[in-house]
Amino acid sequence: MTPQEASTASEKICRLAPVIPVLVVHDAAHARPLAEALVKGGLPALEVTLRTPAALEVIAEMSRVEGGTVGAGTLLTPDDVTKAVEAGARFGVSPGVTDRLLDAAEEAGLPMLPGIATCGEAMRLLDRGYTVAKFFPAEANGGAKALKAIGAPLPRIRFCPTGGVSLGNARDYLGLSNTLCVGGSWVAPQDKVESGDWDGIAALAREAAALSA
Repeated sequence: MTPQEASTASEKICRLAPVIPVLVVHDAAHARPLAEALVKGGLPALEVTLRTPAALEVIAEMSRVEGGTVGAGTLLTPDDVTKAVEAGARFGVSPGVTDRLLDAAEEAGLPMLPGIATCGEAMRLLDRGYTVAKFFPAEANGGAKALKAIGAPLPRIRFCPTGGVSLGNARDYLGLSNTLCVGGSWVAPQDKVESGDWDGIAALAREAAALSA
């Protein structure tokens, strides 16, 4: 997969809904009902972060849910890419970016949302041929105002901002011309996941799916 092909595929995934849920799932038994609730609510693209021992099993379970497009987040190494693809991930997300990570993703045919925080990092991605990225951590790096400022000199690259994004500020990002969607964890709070409140999560997903600029 070339960087251009990866960016085209990533953009299609980002355009599935205004919000990509960022999921930290500790129990694989929650995977299928959680994915079903989010997809039912109108959020088909799901990012499962590789932050728990159960993450790869969660990806495998969620990848079987009809209508869902499951990705792996917190990819740090080429080995992470290999394991994510084997588990069934259809896209990858990283907090930062290295050439080794992008090489591995391209070889595996895994579309990436590589993380960047500065104009310099964005320019490196553009040099390599990537035009879609993750802006992270969004709020800590100046929020929507900073992302708007990055877009002025670099209009070719578009973003999925994550990190501190919430229902309260999501529209600030979605109103920017260089934002395709946002990533956030608020649509699947841990208390609702642990209690199995799938109807409550579906309701949060519907609220998020209705967001616009």
